Amino acid sequence: MAANLSTTSKKIDTILVLDFGSQYTQLIARRVRESNVYSEILPWDIDEEKIKSMNPKGIILSGGPDSVTNSYTPRIPQIVFELNIPILGICYGMQTLAEQLGGQVISSEQKEFGYSELTITADCILFSDLGKTLNVWMSHGDQVQDLPDNFELVAETASAPIAVMQHSSKPIYALQFHPEVTHTEDGKTVLDNFIFKVCKANTDWKMNDLIGQRIQEIKNQVQDNKVLLGLSGGVDSSVTAALLHEAIGNKLVCVFVDNGLLRKGEAEEVMNTFKENMNLNVIKSDSEEVFLRHLKGVADPEQKRKIIGRTFIDVFDAEATKLKDVHFLAQGTIYPDVIESSGSESKEARVIKSHHNVGGLPEEMKMELVEPLRDLFKDEVRRMGVELGLSPEMLNRHPFPGPGLGVRILGDITKEKTSILKEADHIFIEELIKADLYKTVSQAFAVYLPIKSVGVVGDERRYAEVIGLRAVETVDFMTARWAHLPYEFLEHVSNRIVNEIEEVSRVVYDISSKPPATIEWE
Repeated sequence: MAANLSTTSKKIDTILVLDFGSQYTQLIARRVRESNVYSEILPWDIDEEKIKSMNPKGIILSGGPDSVTNSYTPRIPQIVFELNIPILGICYGMQTLAEQLGGQVISSEQKEFGYSELTITADCILFSDLGKTLNVWMSHGDQVQDLPDNFELVAETASAPIAVMQHSSKPIYALQFHPEVTHTEDGKTVLDNFIFKVCKANTDWKMNDLIGQRIQEIKNQVQDNKVLLGLSGGVDSSVTAALLHEAIGNKLVCVFVDNGLLRKGEAEEVMNTFKENMNLNVIKSDSEEVFLRHLKGVADPEQKRKIIGRTFIDVFDAEATKLKDVHFLAQGTIYPDVIESSGSESKEARVIKSHHNVGGLPEEMKMELVEPLRDLFKDEVRRMGVELGLSPEMLNRHPFPGPGLGVRILGDITKEKTSILKEADHIFIEELIKADLYKTVSQAFAVYLPIKSVGVVGDERRYAEVIGLRAVETVDFMTARWAHLPYEFLEHVSNRIVNEIEEVSRVVYDISSKPPATIEWE
């Protein structure tokens, strides 16, 4: 799904990102928007007239999983070269740029994944006010071996002799590294130099602009019809609710599905916040037994996600049939959900995991989909929530997966396991708040592990369950570092869990970062 933002209300400068299927594509647009410049993502094979009609100030070519050394892999549309505007190729974007302009790309014997030291050997506006060496983030197997005509070498790494190149007379640049990821030192400066010093873009894109555009888009799509929203109480659905309420008022009907896989006390909290305090029309569906029945005996993570998603849709469909004139279903889908499910409009993206609220609706469900946050990252959603007047407590709450505790219970799901996990998770979060550590981590939770461990409580031997604790620090949730919580704190949490939950004999702490691990365990 490309960013589908209408800019008809006023003429603003646009940086176009052509998507070749990279997991990092949306990060590029995000970095541009952080600099208050409008950015939109389109798939590489979009109709050329669409590119032309946008009249972009510059074009950024994303990375991608393919190799230009193979036949029939994505290529840059010819119109990009004919517009005579600045071009920046990143990773695969650099490789196909070089290949299409007469250079040579080879598959490297030595691949680069992770940090690399970039040595700048020539003057280049992209590196203005920066030093001669940078720590950059690489993720590639191919590299440019021979420069195209009229291009010059700008920088190199130990494994990539041509790591940056520029045209001798035209504003065309290419980087083998990824400036969009937080791991690249001064990557934001490199992008800003392209945006402002090369493209000469104006800073006329603000969050209020985005809110105004989305409200108008919702009105245009929905007209006078009612919208049914799945309300979970998380940041994404909360901001979606506030945005829809701003756009259509009382035509919004919220359904809160209590699937039995929520955190302790969450169902009561959601109803109090939205029905009592915000005066939204909220219908509560007590569906724990339905979900547990469908999930009985299922251990495979993907199966669980799909069952939860399908049951979620069925519940919604059942509630919708009770209402009149409901033609739309709203979801708080955000972009990390989309790209990890290969939901990008580019055909080249790869699936990491499926999400219950990604991929549209079943044909038999007679409602259209409304997803106003689909192209935004979590931090952008929170900023939108601030502008919409939502409370800091609500907006700063840690993310919670759509399938809930269903993907934090490894193996099959039972009511007993959910009860144990709810208590353990509650203790962990409660202690994080007490220790003033909750805001220092981006996401924290407990995991029910499908193993038992021997323990001793008092004079008795206990063969009981194992709980894993997970806490990470991240900016964009695309990459994350495990949180280095104090040992004394972890010891205290562990003691509480084992002492207060008799079914648990052991607690472990996850010290894996993303990548290679994901943030969630399933």
